[in-house]
Amino acid sequence: MTEQRTIAYIDCFSGISGDMFLGALLDAGLPEEKLRSQLSLLELDGYALTVGKKSCGAIAATTLSVQTAESHPHRTLADIRQLIAASRLAEPVKKTALAIFSLLAEAEGKVHGRPVDTVHFHEVGGIDAIIDIVGAAIGLACLNITRLHCAPLPMPRGWVRCAHGLLPLPAPAVCELLQGAPTYGVELEQELVTPTGAALVKGLAASYGPMPPMTMTGVGYGAGSQELRNGQPNLLRLVLGTARTAAEAQEVEVVETHLDDWSPETFPYLSERLFFLGALDVALIPIQMKKGRPGFLLRVISDRAASLAVKECIFSETTAIGLRFRTEQRWTLPRENGTVPTRWGPVRVKKAAIPAGEVLTPEYEDCKRVAVAHGVPIKAVYAEVARAERTDFTKDT
Repeated sequence: MTEQRTIAYIDCFSGISGDMFLGALLDAGLPEEKLRSQLSLLELDGYALTVGKKSCGAIAATTLSVQTAESHPHRTLADIRQLIAASRLAEPVKKTALAIFSLLAEAEGKVHGRPVDTVHFHEVGGIDAIIDIVGAAIGLACLNITRLHCAPLPMPRGWVRCAHGLLPLPAPAVCELLQGAPTYGVELEQELVTPTGAALVKGLAASYGPMPPMTMTGVGYGAGSQELRNGQPNLLRLVLGTARTAAEAQEVEVVETHLDDWSPETFPYLSERLFFLGALDVALIPIQMKKGRPGFLLRVISDRAASLAVKECIFSETTAIGLRFRTEQRWTLPRENGTVPTRWGPVRVKKAAIPAGEVLTPEYEDCKRVAVAHGVPIKAVYAEVARAERTDFTKDT
């Protein structure tokens, strides 16, 4: 069966900061009054939140700023934990916000060589950073975003001045947070990814790369506070959409090998073994190999959990001495197994939902069984199933 779920893509072509991300959430549909009412549950005083609009080039975007009289905050992770835990926010929102602050504390602790619990947040411990991070958690919950994907992040050069003095860009905490994330260098001497932005990406993104397959349902632009010297719009784009997921795995592993010294007469046995071990599909394709020699391309699609057993089976049952494999995405239609009545008794079929409706597909092995048992052509069994109505379908229990 399938379900609709809201996913989002962080298109950070000009980097990411906390206020840009929260601005993009507002621009994508997070109601401002909802954000303000939820933030009031934090019971944090001494700030004013301003939401506005501005044009960056030809694109209208949402701006967000937090004004506060607080100048040199020195909160620890324990202080922030206590503040969030004591709030009346929903537990999932608390959990998300605390996870992001924990990532920040770990990065800052590693950079400064101090235990996590003794790290004093400076800029990222200020009220504006708290609003950005807690507001992001609120926005994700309100928009029912269940999964976030992120583009590769731009890494500039130069220096940034902060409470610790001058720091090289990317900031050391950013470098710690983004380990394992894809990045690329740009010839711009301005901060593009802030520690808060990096922590949001690290804590929220499920994957990195190009935009995932989705049906787009909305888009929001959050504007940064500085003008970029190269003239490009200082924007963060957040694309919302829906993804259809099936009960079976959508991320699969494709395993291939070329065989030019193997007898294909054992292919039926090999195929049976591979399916038993968890293969989802098996194909043998004739190819022309080096020196004009005929050969075969063996291609196996497998659930990633079964891929090791599949590879070992190929090595054991063929003459392969090397394999290629890659991870791919697939989209399977919802389907159900069951039977339809025929003049020879029930025959097994698969009912699949295609965009035009539902179709019934006979199962070959069962049609073969009926044909042999009753002495009729197998094409007659197929024709009988084709005449069945969808209402004749009986689902397996």
